Amino acid sequence: MNRAVNCLPVAALAALLSLSFAARLTAQPAPDYRERPPADEIIYFLLPDRFENGDASNDNGGLEGGRLVTGFDPTANGFYHGGDLKGLLSRLDYIQALGATAVWLGPIFKNRAVQGAPGHESAGYHGYWITDFTRVDPHFGTDADMHALAAAVHARGMKLYLDIVVNHTADVINYRECPTRACPYRSRADYPYTRRGGVSGEEINRGFLGDAAPYQTEENFAKLTRSDYAYTPFVPPGQEHVKVPEWLNDPIYYHNRGNSTFHGESSTMGDFGGLDDVMTENPRVVRGFIEVFGNWIDQYGIDGFRIDTAQHVNPEFWQRFVPAMQARAAARGIPHFHIFGEVFTTEFNPAQLARHTRVDGLTAVLDFGFALAVQETVAGSVGTERLAELFADDALYEGGAAGARQLPTFISNHDRGRFGYLVRKARPLAADEEVLRRVTLGYAMLMTLRGVPVIYYGDEQGFAGTGGDKDARQDMFASKTASYNAERLIGTSATTAQSNFGTDHPLYKTISTLAMLRRANAALREGEQVVRAYARTPGIFAVSRLDAQNNTEILLAFNTSMQVIDAQVEVDPHSRRFRSLRGNCAPAQSAPGSYRVRVPALDYLICASAAP
Repeated sequence: MNRAVNCLPVAALAALLSLSFAARLTAQPAPDYRERPPADEIIYFLLPDRFENGDASNDNGGLEGGRLVTGFDPTANGFYHGGDLKGLLSRLDYIQALGATAVWLGPIFKNRAVQGAPGHESAGYHGYWITDFTRVDPHFGTDADMHALAAAVHARGMKLYLDIVVNHTADVINYRECPTRACPYRSRADYPYTRRGGVSGEEINRGFLGDAAPYQTEENFAKLTRSDYAYTPFVPPGQEHVKVPEWLNDPIYYHNRGNSTFHGESSTMGDFGGLDDVMTENPRVVRGFIEVFGNWIDQYGIDGFRIDTAQHVNPEFWQRFVPAMQARAAARGIPHFHIFGEVFTTEFNPAQLARHTRVDGLTAVLDFGFALAVQETVAGSVGTERLAELFADDALYEGGAAGARQLPTFISNHDRGRFGYLVRKARPLAADEEVLRRVTLGYAMLMTLRGVPVIYYGDEQGFAGTGGDKDARQDMFASKTASYNAERLIGTSATTAQSNFGTDHPLYKTISTLAMLRRANAALREGEQVVRAYARTPGIFAVSRLDAQNNTEILLAFNTSMQVIDAQVEVDPHSRRFRSLRGNCAPAQSAPGSYRVRVPALDYLICASAAP
């Protein structure tokens, strides 16, 4: 970051305000936190196993044996490392001082400790291999620990979001036809529900009309009594009652059609990498999951759900589940229950994301379009018109632009990888300073543009990683994983071999200051966004965030290029005078409706107009 261009009095004042703001956050719980709409939140996403170890006695999850039994091996990036709910509870000051207002927990439900073929085993440290949907995994603590965490989060005026899964469970069901290999997907046309093993097979499930939307009734599914239409599923001896609730142990409640190809009908019917794919078309399953996750709201006052693999579940399930969760939350005194689904994609396609708000009835989805657009423009070399294209497609979401303001935005996550890694991948010759400036610019966009910003734990300490998945899930506490400790962090000489909870990292300071600005300015949280300038090459991207109540605007001007940009940008004609919230902002319009910006390379301005 080029600090020479900052107005020193403003920068000094911002630093003081940031410190006092953090102190107020910690010292004065907000009694009305439940009244905040989703767009007002700043979300901090973490995997409990990798955040902080507050209780070493639960590292083995109450299991006895080696790592292939307990799942615990802090030297391996695919096993449990010891983080838990007590550890998270001890670090809430750190999270809140960063400016986060909501904590999104990776799944904390009881998991199958270890899965995988011999020689390819890994553990359920991430939480997505659930066996018991009703209680906390012993690796993370107890239900009492969860109650203590929820109470502490809420006492601070913060919200608690849970990562949930309905698409699949842990891999327990096997198929007799594939004892030593993965089973390929078998379609409904080639292997109809009413024949065993293909169209010419034995007649079974007489009168069953299939799983299409018109037939998702109790009466129809009562005729589905056999699950051996495509394969012959079975539960291995000794595992007949491993899943909770008990109904999940019956293969009749799963699709049992083999592994998904993630295309066509297999996207919602196939097993996700061998995980047992739940038949969410069945009304019994719908009722069961509504009860399961409604109980989490009742017990802990959960404020929102992030839904894993949401696109792999039939739309009719969400059309029933989402209103039921909103009603359950409202009855618990939670008027703004935030539900957002994961629609994972590696392609820039906002329409694909928006479809799940229009058709499925999801109130929001994780904004992979935002992540890809910032990656391409800030980490890569695509023109800033890609960002303009992204926001032009906000009209596609249910509710249009207002609906888009509820989308959780991110630039790093546990599957795609961290933004620092993406910068280094796109620019392998970039010096450390340039990498830091690009990551800083990416976070400036995340914290000020439309949407609900999601900070991925560790980014604020310069974690970069070497890829996605396991390579982006480092320990915040002192790590024993050699591959993590060998990484070069951004903006610091520290490594993951030491605990990383300091508040002096340049990215931590930047994010906390931007969080302060966001909290202090309604326009940055809920204001309409108007794109003002963009380029076909790396360069300027400018938007106004409008405060309709005060008839003011905040102009955001970003420079994704390596050269200083000096340009005129359109503003509202009533915005005659401006003050600087960050950077060197001109005090007044150049002419009615036109404002001059001078933005250093890989930097940004935040300029607020005065009320007319």
